[in-house]
Order: sequence, then structure tokens, then C-alpha cells
Amino acid sequence: MLNWVKPFNIFCLLDNNNYNFESPAFECLLAADAIDFIQLTHATAFAELKQFSTEHPGWLFGHFNYPSTQKEDVGFPDGFFFIPKYVIQLSKDTVSIEAQGTSPENIFEEIEAQSDEIGSVKKSTITIKNKTSEKEYYQKLTSIKQHLQRGDCYELNFCQEFFAENVSLDPLAVFYTLNKISPNPFAAFYKIQDKYCACASPERFIKKSGTTIISQPIKGTSKRYSADLIKDQESKAYLQTSQKEKSENVMIVDLVRNDLSKICTKGSVAVKELCGIYSFPQVHQMISTITGTVHYDAHWTDIIEACYPMGSMTGAPKKRVMELIEQYEDTPRGLFSGTIGYVTPEGDFDFNVVIRSLFYNETAKQLSFKAGGGITHLSDIEKEYQESLIKVAAIKSILEE
Repeated sequence: MLNWVKPFNIFCLLDNNNYNFESPAFECLLAADAIDFIQLTHATAFAELKQFSTEHPGWLFGHFNYPSTQKEDVGFPDGFFFIPKYVIQLSKDTVSIEAQGTSPENIFEEIEAQSDEIGSVKKSTITIKNKTSEKEYYQKLTSIKQHLQRGDCYELNFCQEFFAENVSLDPLAVFYTLNKISPNPFAAFYKIQDKYCACASPERFIKKSGTTIISQPIKGTSKRYSADLIKDQESKAYLQTSQKEKSENVMIVDLVRNDLSKICTKGSVAVKELCGIYSFPQVHQMISTITGTVHYDAHWTDIIEACYPMGSMTGAPKKRVMELIEQYEDTPRGLFSGTIGYVTPEGDFDFNVVIRSLFYNETAKQLSFKAGGGITHLSDIEKEYQESLIKVAAIKSILEE
């Protein structure tokens, strides 16, 4: 499927890697080619998208960037959604193909005729640089902790960027390799013209199924030790017992509950699971699940707008920390900590949180990836710095090997 979709200018592949997070609707979903599309700017994104989707009922795939006043280097638009010409869905032992202008059988045969080999990742030497030096990182977090101590905010998600220039690589091979060494339930491989995102996200932003809304914020991370079972269990136990990690998670749960209450019926918002511990190939994560019953007349864009951007990538209170993020982070986030997802013809949807992701502009030969963490008054700056490095270890290993 990857080799088949590679020549298209626009596509979106979503893979849950066989994780069973709240009964996934599919194992793998691929949308390719665009019958029509809409490119969005932050100021008018939701109103324009509501009109577009009302006029074009059916499948929609696309993204929202994290809202910022600046443009980042890779150049994904603020928002972009497309009506796909082809939709391919894998579920258990079934392949479902929807195709415009040709038969599903033809598409199936085209895919089967493709090579099952994936090329090498690198076509040039890659030198990765930090946009924020370690010294600057410490200075910035010291200032952020002063805001926390003054009560300007309770938690702030601070991110740093790693980048490389004059890079030639195969984005498809990057995604394939990343998805092999770090399979996660909200993986995505996304292309708009010359811009690519290879995403190995463990986090769901928000899902709608019928009238039920589910959000699953992640706050709390500890390293996996695949070669040392005892050390790995100790790392997991730390996450289960850490008051600092739990307080981070609970603050964001409260924020998500507040966001969902804007579009859910009174009394329906509930915490299904608080501070659950889940293990992934690279890290242990603390995940909470919040549900609600949406107002029957709420348009899907209204639901996203009420909750966007996701609290796990901002902190609390949302408005103030977003101002501080603009002040302290060295580069705009772009698609990082944004969301990629799909909307069904029935108006259901599922969107991820774009983290653990590599972004690549093929024309500019610009490569970028970012990592962050929630900062509270209990945060140890050295540990926060090391945690951000752990989160990008899988991507760095692919690029540097």
C-alpha cells in the first residue's frame, strides 16, 4: 500500500498497529488523491471547514496545525482537509476499497502488483542540531518555573526543536522504519505536495462515535528498558507512584472535562479511567480517558473547536499558557502538537495528537522534529530535559544510524 500511494501528491495513512484503544474502527485506513480540498488559516478555519464539509458530505481527511502567529520552516498550512478519491480500509481479514473513476478491483490489483520492498532511509549525511541549546533550555525553564510559582499558570507544556538542513531522504522509508521500531496506536503518514509527516503518536486527541465523545490525554512519561526487565519495572513503578506525574495528568483531565462540557449534555462528562499506565516500545505513559455525550445538533467542527488545541500540549489555564508558549519557545510548532485525522460520511471522527513525529519539506530539504513535556512547580529541569531526549530517541536513531 505504501509503495502504491507514494506517487500521489496528497494522501493520509492511519495505522493503529493492532492496539485496542476504545474499539478502533479499523486496523489501517488509507486515503489517497483529492477530488477537492480546502486550505485553512487559523482565524477562519472552523467556520470555513464547517461550510466546506456541509457542502461536501462524505469522507474527509486532514489536519490542524497548533495555532501560532508565526510560520514554521517545513511549511504545513494552518489547516488542510481533502475529499479522497480512494479510501482503503483494513479490518481483521477484510480489505474494503472505495474508488472514484475506477473499480475497487483495479485498485486492489494495482496494490498487489507493487513491490513489497522498502528502500533505504538516507540519501545524504544528516547533521541534527538543537534549536535551543541545553544552557538556553535551563534558562527558559527557570523563568517558566517563576511563572508557576507566581501563580500565572499551573502547568505549561514546553517544547524544543531539533532540525537538519540540506537533507535528502525517503520519507516513506522513514515512516516504515519508525513504525517498525516504535509502533503506536495513532501512527500516521501524511503528505501534502512536497511536505511530509511521519508520525508515531501514542495519543488520541478526540474521537466521536455516534453521540459519544472520547478524549485520552497523555501526561506522564518514563523510559523503557527492553534489555533489563527489573529496571523497566522500576521505571513503570515510578510512573505509577509519582505525585508530580499524577498532578500533571489530573490538571489536564480537569481542563479536558471543562472543554468537553462546552459541547456535551449536562452531567454526561465523566472520567472513565484516571492515570492509567500503558507501555509502548520506547516509553511507559500515563493516560486518562474522559467521555461525554455530545449535543445532538453539534456539528463535528464545533466539537473540535471547543477542545482545540488539546490541553495535553498546552497546559493550564489554556489561554495564559499559550501566550507563554509563544514567548518562550524558539520556533513555532506548526503541525507538531496539532492533529491529523478523519471524518466519516456519518459525521463520526477520530483525531490524534501529532507528537513523536518527523516533518520534512522535500523541496527545501528541511527536516524538523520536536519534543516537549509538562512543566509544573515540582519539575526537575534536568529530568525534563532528559525526558524530551527520550521522546525523540526513536527518530534520531533512524536518521543517525
